[in-house]
Amino acid sequence: MKLQEIYDVLNKISPFELQEKWDNSGLIVGEMDREVTDIVLSLDIDADMTEEAVEGTLFVVHHPLIFSELTSLDFAKYPSNLLEKMILKKQSCIALHTNFDKTHLNRYVFEKVLGLETVKQEAFVCMAKGAWKYKELLQLLKEKLGLSTLKVIGKKEVVNSIALTTGSGASLIDEVEADCFLTGDIKYHDAMKALSEDLMMVDIGHYESECFFAEILAEELKILGILAIIMKSKNPFMMETVPQ
Repeated sequence: MKLQEIYDVLNKISPFELQEKWDNSGLIVGEMDREVTDIVLSLDIDADMTEEAVEGTLFVVHHPLIFSELTSLDFAKYPSNLLEKMILKKQSCIALHTNFDKTHLNRYVFEKVLGLETVKQEAFVCMAKGAWKYKELLQLLKEKLGLSTLKVIGKKEVVNSIALTTGSGASLIDEVEADCFLTGDIKYHDAMKALSEDLMMVDIGHYESECFFAEILAEELKILGILAIIMKSKNPFMMETVPQ
């Protein structure tokens, strides 16, 4: 298949026009008339993937490899080091980021992974209502997301409504109308704001909450008769226990 054909399929699955203005979803590397030999799905691209993938591979990723403005191509630094390898091997890249968050990822994690029932979804935020005890909720999050520890702000013994945004969603605090907000990358001042507004927050990790991207998209493509390879990108964070 040509890259244009695959791009058109992806655009039907999750329209690129839904992406946020600050986002860079769409074609990142390549040309639309190029023939694609293999399709690789992953949250991110890393050096091992570019080495392992054959010439002509199309990477379909969640996080855009080029996100902020590139003012130079220093091949010793990220992401230029990966771009050089990809160009030499005629590899391509398409990103589905905030558009896929809205159409698939948030709801999938909320319902299929955590087993919660969405009563309302507005853009990036899914919400459920019910009654969850504090310890039971945390145990659920640990088990389903593979987390050994959790950062919690504003502990509530009973939670009657839960909101979720995968990845880094703390900037959406003002849009959340729930007892508890689940998201990743919670900063210190986000935590202070939540605490002052009686909002419980749980940091569920950026990687851990979005690592389902490839399996979701693989299933969508399979339905359309397109086979893709799933490659698991590395979590840049390592959890280490320091001996006493």
